[in-house]
Amino acid sequence: MADFTVGKYLAARLEQIGLKHYFMVPGDYNLVLLDELLTNENLEQIGCCNELNAAYAAEGYARVNGAGAVFTTYNVGAYSALNGVAGAYAERLPVIFVSSGPNTNDPVANHIMHHTMGTHDFSDQYEVCRQVTCDAVRILHADNAPTLIDQAISTALRERKPVYIEIACNLSAAPCPEPAPVDMTLASTMLSWQPTNPQALTGAVDQARQLLEKAKKPVLLAGAHLRSYGAVDAFRELAEALGCAVAVMPNAKGFFPEDHPQYAGIYWGEVSTPGCQAIVDWADLIVAAGPVFSDYTTVGWSAQPAQQRMISAEPQVVRFDGAEYTGVALADFLSDLAKKVTGNDATLRQFHRLRGAAPAAAPAPAPEVDADTPLSRRELWRQIEADLDAHSTLLVETGISWWDGVYTRLPGGARFEIEMQWGSIGWSVPAAFGYSLGLEPGRRLVAAIGDGSFQLTAQEVSNMIRHGQEILIYLVNNRGYVIESAIHDGPYNYYKNWDYAGLIDVFNADDGRGLGLTATTPAELADAIATARAHRGGPVLIECQIPNEDAGPEVISWGSKVAHVNSRPAQHI
Repeated sequence: MADFTVGKYLAARLEQIGLKHYFMVPGDYNLVLLDELLTNENLEQIGCCNELNAAYAAEGYARVNGAGAVFTTYNVGAYSALNGVAGAYAERLPVIFVSSGPNTNDPVANHIMHHTMGTHDFSDQYEVCRQVTCDAVRILHADNAPTLIDQAISTALRERKPVYIEIACNLSAAPCPEPAPVDMTLASTMLSWQPTNPQALTGAVDQARQLLEKAKKPVLLAGAHLRSYGAVDAFRELAEALGCAVAVMPNAKGFFPEDHPQYAGIYWGEVSTPGCQAIVDWADLIVAAGPVFSDYTTVGWSAQPAQQRMISAEPQVVRFDGAEYTGVALADFLSDLAKKVTGNDATLRQFHRLRGAAPAAAPAPAPEVDADTPLSRRELWRQIEADLDAHSTLLVETGISWWDGVYTRLPGGARFEIEMQWGSIGWSVPAAFGYSLGLEPGRRLVAAIGDGSFQLTAQEVSNMIRHGQEILIYLVNNRGYVIESAIHDGPYNYYKNWDYAGLIDVFNADDGRGLGLTATTPAELADAIATARAHRGGPVLIECQIPNEDAGPEVISWGSKVAHVNSRPAQHI
């Protein structure tokens, strides 16, 4: 046995699956574990302001890096992180959630421990974490650590969901076997997904091919699970083989190039981009790849396609009207189907007729306005869109930034991030912090964040400053939870205003390079964006002040539908 410990073993595995950073908050139960992790010089330990932010940061990191990890102390830390871990589950992102636990001698001694609820049952955290992870293990003996760590990490990568690993605090530095080479234990799940059942794949592809041959007006619909299950390239392969119009669900924006000649826009029911709802409704067959049809993405169920005219290709299952094939990997189905289909561009030609535009034509930009008028939401987003380039990633917070971000035209090569399934207000600040750490050189991160959301997790900007991240934050100060007001208004949607730009000086203290700016007019915003482009060594926050009532009609329409769904009277069976 080499000089390996449980903590060193875990660090080696995290390095082997491609992590370069992990996120943590120290606590007395996990301090020795953190020491053991520090011995691995190929992993950087990133401290966060609190455990919730650390979990959000790990989720953001997993979006760009493929997986993430977060470390907390027992109970008081782990329960704080739980919301972020649950969000990773909902968004299908493999986050390795590690918590230290009490000394293995304490349960036997019948001790009551701190950071507990004052009982002798130390399994409560494990039982809770099982509900928001795809696998949960407790390491109570060092001999079991290699098997349990490998089991959990393999499951996370295979299922594309978080896992929970609890390590008793007196075992972090306990000796254990050296990790076997990664290709002997984890390689089958590092770069691939659950294996496909060949017979089911053949049957699903054959039935889909027959339906597409009969269809006169097929359309493709991109869903949020394409990225999580490695199917973005296979979806494009199928799209180009079919030649039909391609619509994208709002939480899948960026998974199909918006400068592609087959791109038909965002399908979001009555708040779709121009012409997109019409072409999806006109189609006689919808091939939906990786969709999540929730009340949010279907505008209160008003835009969920009928099963009778849809093929729903989901992770590990392909559903037809009256039949389904399980054990079929999403990417395998799309790629194999692409090799069997015959081209049919009927919906694409009709879309161009509806739009009155040539293929690949971009929508006309919003007109510029007088430079000294009060800043409006529309002008704010006109300037944001104009500043994006092929090397930009646009990350939008839950709120009206959803709509403005979704409707923003992305140049070729640009990326987009949204947390629509979990929809946790406050996600974007720490997620942007984690995401930026995983970005490859040469890319820039632009985040649009509402003022209410910012107040939940604002302190993580200090870590952006600490690590010199050149993130551009558009802080949309409209003095209220406008998305909540669109659903159901009340005094609870309004809160104390902050000097958001002024906070950057507080976070800078004596050594920071962050920059806070304020824009109240189009001219001030244009100047702020130019200043942000030239700034180096830290983040730039532009506080954009717009009226509270300045929300697009799409937000009002969507909000009314969601409110109706929420307020349906109880039905007794």
